Amino acid sequence: MRTYIVGNWKLNFTVGEASIYLHKIIKKMSNYRDIEVVVAPSTIALQPLSLQVDRHKIKLAAQNAFYRDYGAFTGETSFSQLRGIADYCIIGHSERRYIFGETDKTIQKKVAAAIRNKITPILCIGETESERAFGETKDVIKDQLVGGLSEVGDDDIDKVIIAYEPVWAISSTKASKLASPDEIADAVALIREILTDIYGKKVAEATPVLFGGSVSPSNAGAYLTVPGVNGLLIGGSSLILSEFTDIIDIAKRVHS
Repeated sequence: MRTYIVGNWKLNFTVGEASIYLHKIIKKMSNYRDIEVVVAPSTIALQPLSLQVDRHKIKLAAQNAFYRDYGAFTGETSFSQLRGIADYCIIGHSERRYIFGETDKTIQKKVAAAIRNKITPILCIGETESERAFGETKDVIKDQLVGGLSEVGDDDIDKVIIAYEPVWAISSTKASKLASPDEIADAVALIREILTDIYGKKVAEATPVLFGGSVSPSNAGAYLTVPGVNGLLIGGSSLILSEFTDIIDIAKRVHS
């Protein structure tokens, strides 16, 4: 199965800075046969970056989009407007859920809209620290996964990527706050178990599952060797050229 390395730039870089940074990444990269490298700049940078990107080396993702294709929705960008610009879209990220109040119902509509517009959704799921402390991890993962996929039928599930991002492990530099390989393995096994119940074992095994949560060059190798993990969703380290390209090289070595 292909390995995915996805860099989420969040609210960083001007359009000019994003263009220069993308150029540096492309210049430093080689073509990797079984590794899909994806970066997610801010929405305003997507269109100009789509004109300079070498899609043989790297693909673009949107960080967000609206589920309606057109209409009176001031300030929004639709998936239909992103067709031909973005290949992927991050949907259901914890910052969208907990800062902007996106619900499972909103997220399921976005997943469906992405598929409808031939953009691959990267559906993010994961529990908060308090949910984990109260033993609610399994329920949260199940609710978010089932909710996000509720409009995805058997014919379209192969167009979806799942990303497990425990909220308590995001943007952490403390070893005690990082997710352990065993914790990740348990969550990924649960995700595939739920997918099996809905779509069958064959689909569950074929669905890419990524991990995200304070990924860096120092832990990327360990995370990529966790059973069932098919790639990484990277935040802070994706903003640092040496770290991001190091992680890509690690992925190449791990899965070569």
